[in-house]
Amino acid sequence: MALVDYLVFVLYFIGIIYVGFYFYKKNKASEDYYVGNRSINFFHIGLSTVATDVGGGFSIGLGGLGFLMGLSGSYLLFTGLVGAWLSAVFLIPKVKNLSTVQKFKTFPQFFGHYYNGKVALFAGVISAIGYLGFTSSQLLGGTKLASAAFPEINTNTLLLFMGGVAVFYTVLGGLKAVIYTDTFQWSLLFLGLIFIGIPLSYISVGGWEVIKDTLPEAHFSMTNVSVLQLINWAVTIIPIWFIGMTLYQRIYAARDEKTAKRAWYLAGILEWPLMAFMGTALGMLGRVAYEQNAFASWGYSASMPMDEEMGLPLLMVEVLPPGLMGIMLAAYFSAILSTADSCLMAASGNVTGDIFKKYMPKQLDRELNVGQWVTLIIGTLAIVLAWKLENVLSLMLDSYAVMVGGLFVPTIAIITNRAGSSNAALGAIVVGGGTTLLFQYLDISIGGLDPLILGLSLSALTFFVVGRFKKQNK
Repeated sequence: MALVDYLVFVLYFIGIIYVGFYFYKKNKASEDYYVGNRSINFFHIGLSTVATDVGGGFSIGLGGLGFLMGLSGSYLLFTGLVGAWLSAVFLIPKVKNLSTVQKFKTFPQFFGHYYNGKVALFAGVISAIGYLGFTSSQLLGGTKLASAAFPEINTNTLLLFMGGVAVFYTVLGGLKAVIYTDTFQWSLLFLGLIFIGIPLSYISVGGWEVIKDTLPEAHFSMTNVSVLQLINWAVTIIPIWFIGMTLYQRIYAARDEKTAKRAWYLAGILEWPLMAFMGTALGMLGRVAYEQNAFASWGYSASMPMDEEMGLPLLMVEVLPPGLMGIMLAAYFSAILSTADSCLMAASGNVTGDIFKKYMPKQLDRELNVGQWVTLIIGTLAIVLAWKLENVLSLMLDSYAVMVGGLFVPTIAIITNRAGSSNAALGAIVVGGGTTLLFQYLDISIGGLDPLILGLSLSALTFFVVGRFKKQNK
């Protein structure tokens, strides 16, 4: 990389750290730190939501899907559009006004209102663990990208740097720092892809005729994906819009119900088709470059298999000139950090608002330092976990699956006015989350269906059986 690229990076990181310091001075209590004082407009909420949901992990993961299967990989984010719009219609009206009156700061506190404190505690534990894993996956995605841009630097050193920056400004500024940096970071990625990444990559590989002659015909089809894969993506991702702590924090932070709904509709359309097709298109261009032996100097010749998730980062390194390379890589780093910081705030909120608060005095609500220390500790754990991992997309989907398996059924019961027994909810959380984790670990599935489907089925069965048993014994 040229000196100008390093300068771009330095300025970028200085800028986001400054935002952290700015809101560090503005925040007065945990209401500011965790829900932005419930005063943020739809544009910032919407861009922050899509930045959090798509982020660097899905950006790198989408590139990998484009590399492997082409345009059909975009269906991964079609589930984001469906989930966003469904939750805007059914979830937000149930949550927003109640959260303002009850001063909720976490998703499990919403559970506690309809069930009891024990259910909220279990939900908080599962959510915290899930978002710890998800934070790690984002940091791993950043390390993969950085290793392509800075091959002379040890990957663990890059991980420590990426994680350190993300943790530092999040610890300082809280949710407002996260949301406002997300807005800038996602805008940078979006504009960078449109005006720099895609055009220069397209030109570099030789244009349309070369692309068409190099890639398999199936890469240009929207049917190059099995129904089973679509079901697995849908079941894994759509429910997260109903149980994601990062999303509840943004609903709480919105000015009112209308603001939250508008933000969700905006986020959905930005995910699919816009971000979905740009990500997979870049992955396809990475596949063309690979077939042209453009990555041979990196040890990836066309005759050798390679990690499909490395195709997009290596493409950026190969095709971008000095200056533009720094901007584009900063854009991808920003996408990664925009999700990592949100997930870090979610896990921190769960620990302080759902776990610590059960055992600590009421003054916790006014103690910023507690939240900041918890954020620092969780961020450090996420870096250590990322140190041990290899695949970005699989870790993200596994983290989603554990949370969804435990929390989705009791949430749907609330939305449909069938909340019922707290014991039923608790059983659904323990059985759903536990069996999903076990099935994932043992790689148990039926007919190729995602283990989450088994976990959700057992969660729903447990909720129904325990609920009926309680009714019969009243």
